[in-house]
Amino acid sequence: MLLAKRKLRIETERMTLRPPVHSDFRAWSALRQQSHGFLSPWEPSWAKDHLTRKAFTNRVYWAQRSVSGGTAMPLFLIRREDDRLLGAITLDNIRRGPSQSGTLGYWTGQGYARNGYMREAILAVVHHAFARLDLSRIEAACLPENAASRGLLEKCSFKYEGVAQSYLQIDGRWRTHVLYAALRSDRRGKTDVG
Repeated sequence: MLLAKRKLRIETERMTLRPPVHSDFRAWSALRQQSHGFLSPWEPSWAKDHLTRKAFTNRVYWAQRSVSGGTAMPLFLIRREDDRLLGAITLDNIRRGPSQSGTLGYWTGQGYARNGYMREAILAVVHHAFARLDLSRIEAACLPENAASRGLLEKCSFKYEGVAQSYLQIDGRWRTHVLYAALRSDRRGKTDVG
């Protein structure tokens, strides 16, 4: 099912989740800049042009192609009460056929962390992925020491599945990650976290 057949929007209690558009540039670059120290320990190193309009324009075009092709759902978290950008969530690497799965990634601006926004977004995206996209499995990974992200995934019914050595380059180094997954029909019960 291609996502381009209808405009991609997911409504939650407090937010609208939608793909980025060109007019988001200033809000996005300001939020990323203000949150750089908060985000950099958990993300790949930023390219020199990360916060430029050209890089953002490329990001918007990538989002449009990904949504149209059904390979990813890059979404901005927009708080409805004031139309403020809070962060982003992406369901990426959407795989069809026998896999029917995708990989979840997300970030929140420092001033909006620990207010339940990302939990609300994850639950909405996972529901959309299972109910509308007919996916069976959503995967997520984070650094072992990222207690906030691990706790968030567990609160959203993701189960710990193991460790991936040298999974991603984070802050300039290959880093081991812990792996989590949510299944559409999950009968696994609580898992022990390593």
